[in-house]
Amino acid sequence: IDDLAAVDYSLSSLPAVFRPFIDLDLKGIVYPSGNNTGPPYVASPFTIPDQSNSMLYLAFSEYFFQTFSFAYYTAGAFNITIAEETCSYFNISTEIFGSIIPEVAEYSVTPYPVMLKLMATEIPIIHLEQDSFTVEVQGSMEVFAVLPDSATQSLFTMNVTANTSIAPNIFDQKLMGSLCLNRLQFSLAHSNIGFFEISLLENILSYILQTEVIPSANAKLSKGFPLP
Repeated sequence: IDDLAAVDYSLSSLPAVFRPFIDLDLKGIVYPSGNNTGPPYVASPFTIPDQSNSMLYLAFSEYFFQTFSFAYYTAGAFNITIAEETCSYFNISTEIFGSIIPEVAEYSVTPYPVMLKLMATEIPIIHLEQDSFTVEVQGSMEVFAVLPDSATQSLFTMNVTANTSIAPNIFDQKLMGSLCLNRLQFSLAHSNIGFFEISLLENILSYILQTEVIPSANAKLSKGFPLP
């Protein structure tokens, strides 16, 4: 697929040949590149509804997408750093945080650029729905002040729960999708500046994710996923 993951579409059983059609059962397992260790899931058998209006019917189970999530989680694809240059572009600094949270202003009198590190703390969970699927992500976001000598100083870390949905489509023999952020929840996990109400930051943090992380994810999804 790319540098992070590979997909196995090999046959899992002999083709079943009938007069009106042929059934092909494919593995449909996504692995981290260079690591063919099986994912911690069990595939459930399923059947395609009996239809005959098209020449080919292709069906994917929830298991297939969950192995996709497992492979990319294992490869670190859900770990993202939003560099100080990007934060500066959006005028986000300790000064901005300090204007919202007094504890930041007291901790960092001199304005510094900030850097954000996001990571998934659990394998994202995928649920198939009609015409789309949802992705539940449990993660964390750590906020750093970037000092003049380029050293970083951790200010605080938040737990993040994100509910997203992906609308899939097929183009040029590839499975593509468009990611939409439905809901975000934040809670304070650790702070080096003292306790504060995380709700004060929800708007600015949601803005960062909507304008930086979601477009980046959609750019990757637009490259498509090879079909068998």
